[in-house]
Amino acid sequence: MPSGLKERLSEILMKKRILTEEKLNEALKIQKEKGGSLGDILVALGAVSQNELLAILSQELGIPPISLSKYKIDPKVIKVMPKKIAVNYQMMPISQLGNVLTVAMADPLNVFATDDLKQVTGMEINPIITTRDDIRVAIEQYYGSAATSEIESLVRETVAGPAAAKKEEAETVDLKSLALTTPVVKLTDAIVLEATKARASDILIEPMEEEVRIRYRIDGVFREAQTLPKSVQSSVVSRVKVMSNLNIAEKRLPQDGRFKVKIQNREVDFRVSTIPTAFGEKVALRVLDKSQATLDLEKLGFEGEPLQELKKASKRPHGMILVCGPAGSGKTTTLYSILKYIDSPQKNFVTVEDPVEFLLPGINQVNVNPNIGLTYAATLRSILRQDPNVIMVGEIRDLETVDIAIKAALTGHLVLSTLHTNTATGVIMRLMNMGVEPFLISSSVILVAAQRLVRKICPRCKEQYEVAKGILEKLKIKSSGEVKFYRGKGCGSCLKTGFKGRVGLIESLTLNAELRELIAKRARENEVYEAARKAGLITLRECGMRKVFDGTTTLEEVLRVTLGEQD
Repeated sequence: MPSGLKERLSEILMKKRILTEEKLNEALKIQKEKGGSLGDILVALGAVSQNELLAILSQELGIPPISLSKYKIDPKVIKVMPKKIAVNYQMMPISQLGNVLTVAMADPLNVFATDDLKQVTGMEINPIITTRDDIRVAIEQYYGSAATSEIESLVRETVAGPAAAKKEEAETVDLKSLALTTPVVKLTDAIVLEATKARASDILIEPMEEEVRIRYRIDGVFREAQTLPKSVQSSVVSRVKVMSNLNIAEKRLPQDGRFKVKIQNREVDFRVSTIPTAFGEKVALRVLDKSQATLDLEKLGFEGEPLQELKKASKRPHGMILVCGPAGSGKTTTLYSILKYIDSPQKNFVTVEDPVEFLLPGINQVNVNPNIGLTYAATLRSILRQDPNVIMVGEIRDLETVDIAIKAALTGHLVLSTLHTNTATGVIMRLMNMGVEPFLISSSVILVAAQRLVRKICPRCKEQYEVAKGILEKLKIKSSGEVKFYRGKGCGSCLKTGFKGRVGLIESLTLNAELRELIAKRARENEVYEAARKAGLITLRECGMRKVFDGTTTLEEVLRVTLGEQD
């Protein structure tokens, strides 16, 4: 950015009272030490937003602004500008008219960029202005991920190396040495890095008959990320095993492990599980990124009434709180958030988990190890001798564990745990099926909750649409004509899915006197459900529809996660 504009930009920001002299001096000091655009430094410091800076530059320079997320670029125009120039100078070709190429730039006065582009294309350059975030997303969308390109390059390098051993020679290859070769290390690291950048919660390395499929779970839904040649299968799987301290030579039995890596100045944990399949070992990696975790009850997205029920129950001195839902529905995150909500130096907190997902400051966390006899039940017996106030059990799997947990809840401890059922009332039936006496359930359990996660509509491509009245009537949704439905049409920011991020749905059922009486009489689930509805139970479907009406998620998404539930 030329010095003249630098002075004018700082003066304009000062005049508009957007920038203080203190912030300006701090920004100028950083620019002197590290270089870079003054505008970008001010944005990084939080002195001005990208949109404010865009409006100011557009007004002062007389250059029109553009929102790339709302603009569809012709693929023919993309081919005019090499990816290297787009990435290096942070600019995107928008349109071509004759010998004039219109280019969106974060810094429209970068004469070096326009001169280089003019020399490469032989065209006149017409700059327009946009934000750096828009440029970054557009490059990912139209040119492809830099990490993806790197993976493709590393695959070629790996195939050319020792990983390309013939099938009949595969058993004679030193797998550990192979897993430590540079191309294999780089390839595995690139897959892990790309998944983390894409906010993936899981990575699957799946052997097929003639290839290896890499899939990422993003916002609860798997999507294919890469297809690798079959020749790199053994080396990549072995590399993951080396990182996880697993037995490389053992391919017949499932194995579990974990490893930790540092990505962009933050530590990310990976839980690893391998199982033998018909075409080789399948590897599943659970990504535990603390920077992405939200351990705050207020920020999980729960509706007001169920959230208040949960908070009220968690303040009780003793009893049992059970959260249910399928795998990956956020149950453990909810329990962690409850622990954080009631955390106090005056209380003794202990958790029993398999494995410990996130380390919580001030909380004593035990990792069970059945191989040496450290089971849930054995750990719980020892914990009770240490006089805890609050006990969290990662999951109730058998009668022995639930028996000890219930006795703990009846003897002055607050017990938190999870159970695999679909509905809140289903928890009661599940406990009975496990062999727990009904009178023990009614005496110990204070609240049961069912949980799901729904994807949020991408804010960049959110649009309103109409739903046919026939569908609303079929779903028993009353529409007064004022109800608005929204969806995401798909953009580079959300990888063309229309969704970005997730939010929680929860139905909380506090056991009152009537419900306890029904449970003690071994009432059927539908009877318990009807009594719960009379007591004010708000179902998962109803919580989801509130999210639909306020524009957080889509009708289809709520139906997807609550299909078949009682409502």
